[in-house]
Amino acid sequence: MAYDLTNKLVIGVSSRALFDLDKENEIYEKQGAEAYCQYQVAHENDILLPGPGFSLIRALLKLNGLPGNEGRVEVILMSRNSADASLRIFHSIRHYGLPISRAVLSGGGSLAPYLKAFATDLFLSANEEDVQSAIDYGIAAGMVIHGNLHTYRADGHISQIRIAFDGDAVLFTDESERLFQKSGLEAFEENERRQAENPLPEGPFANFLKTISRIQKEFKGEQVPIRTALVTSRCAPAHERVIRTLRAWNVRVDETYFLGGISKKDVLKAFDAQIFFDDQMLHALDAAQVVPSARVPYKNSA
Repeated sequence: MAYDLTNKLVIGVSSRALFDLDKENEIYEKQGAEAYCQYQVAHENDILLPGPGFSLIRALLKLNGLPGNEGRVEVILMSRNSADASLRIFHSIRHYGLPISRAVLSGGGSLAPYLKAFATDLFLSANEEDVQSAIDYGIAAGMVIHGNLHTYRADGHISQIRIAFDGDAVLFTDESERLFQKSGLEAFEENERRQAENPLPEGPFANFLKTISRIQKEFKGEQVPIRTALVTSRCAPAHERVIRTLRAWNVRVDETYFLGGISKKDVLKAFDAQIFFDDQMLHALDAAQVVPSARVPYKNSA
């Protein structure tokens, strides 16, 4: 019988999201694919250091050890590496004891067509083209930011997974944000006040949040293994529409911060996020100084 991914939380992660491959990527960009492959083969017994997505992936995989959640999370390595260049990646996965056994190795080709084939709920990559293609396919995806890895490389004991989201162009579409950019703050606030009863349209991470919320509802009280936060630049009066939208979606968001332009970095550090998703590079880079972060390169053709 074929292995069934139905009702699993499927995470696709690239090798550069999982491990620190900055040096190797520089070889690829400056010397080409053949030099990169030769380097990886020559160093295939050298263990790679954790990358920006490592802490989240290891924490999610630990969900499979909770009673009633055995096998709930499936992590699939999705890489543009060739099979020949991938042994170092698999050796590193084994070294850290990560139960990752499935992989897509596209040999330089686009990964986007395989995301639907593997029923992917979230895709993490350092390749903006792959991330944008995933979003175009309707899959939540983030381009990991290689910030200060040394500040969060050693994840230690994690008792609860903490995931933080920006609002507009992440959980919601960029409809309101585009109005703000075009017409200014006053027009934005007036529109949100007028539209307060109308739920915001779903953005690229809406379905992922709903999936996380369904998992949360299976646990009681302090036993919930995942905690979420909405960290947005919105403030009153633009807060009401957000609250009513989440209520209409019947989703659980544990903590909400309406910052009104205050830097998100300190809040995210206090929340101790395993990852933060934001559409704006400025916010993602700032956050990456203290927590693993990913940019959502949201594009709307409208």
